[in-house]
Parts: sequence; C-alpha cells; structure tokens
Amino acid sequence: MTQIQALLPQDWPVIRDVRLRSLHESPHAFTSTYAREAAFDESTWRDRATTGTWFVAVEDGEVVGVAGGVDGWSGDPSRRELVGMWVAPRCRGRGVARLLLGAVSAWAHAEGASVLSLGVREGNQHARAVYLALGLRSSGETVVERNDERHQPTRSIEVMELDLGSD
Repeated sequence: MTQIQALLPQDWPVIRDVRLRSLHESPHAFTSTYAREAAFDESTWRDRATTGTWFVAVEDGEVVGVAGGVDGWSGDPSRRELVGMWVAPRCRGRGVARLLLGAVSAWAHAEGASVLSLGVREGNQHARAVYLALGLRSSGETVVERNDERHQPTRSIEVMELDLGSD
C-alpha cells in the first residue's frame, strides 16, 4: 500500500536523497543534472525544503516517489506549480503519480490557487501522456530551456495545467 507523506523542513535529507535518485534514474526528464545537484551543500538543500511543500510516496518504508509544490514562476497568486515529480520505475503504472498529484493539488487549492501547472521537457512523451491521463491539459505555452554551459536554447518545455476550481 502506498502512503503519501508531507515532508517538513527538517526532512531535507529525504528530499535530497529522492531528488538525487530521480536525477540519476531519469536524467532526461529534468532541467537539472545529478552532478549539479549532488554538489549542493547542506544549506542549499535546507533552502529547497523551505521554499516549497514536498510530498513523498512511501511503500514498505521506502520512498518510491516525490513531488513538490511551489509558488512558481508566474507570480500569479491564483497559480501554483508542481515540480520534481518522479516515481520509481518499479512503481510506475500503479497510481503513485495520481496520489502525488492529488497531494500537491490539495496543497495548492488550500493555498488559494485555482490552477496548478507544471512543465514537461520536449521528448518526454511518457510523462506527458501520464499528465494528460491525470486530467492536465496543455496551456499552449512553451518555455525555452537554456543550456547553462553554452547559453543556447536546447529544448522546449511545454506548460501543462490542471484546473483546481475555486471555493
């Protein structure tokens, strides 16, 4: 049975460990790299733990998925963003992503948001299909991802949205 747990700021080592696992296992799914984030110091991880609300999926005492909710890039108080979604390969297709999305959506709605959005990297068709099946839709907006080393565009990121409704 999968349980979803909200993490607290003092749980930063859990956030670090699952984030590094996700970057190692799915390097093409994220806009960051394992090498970059493995070099982060403790204060960076502590900061990450306080700038968002993180949820993990746990099965038999093992963290098998993660998703974070943050205020996001838009600055719009009616929007929140889902970041860092990852599910361990052995748990994919079993509803873990739906549970994590539900936790982040509930958090975002409680924060007063009416829309939850996320970005999907160009070429990550599996994740896009999962998000569509979970009720998200393309916003029609894309963002250009830049290659930090060359300062050149490398891929686009499709913005997807989920309507949360309003009270």
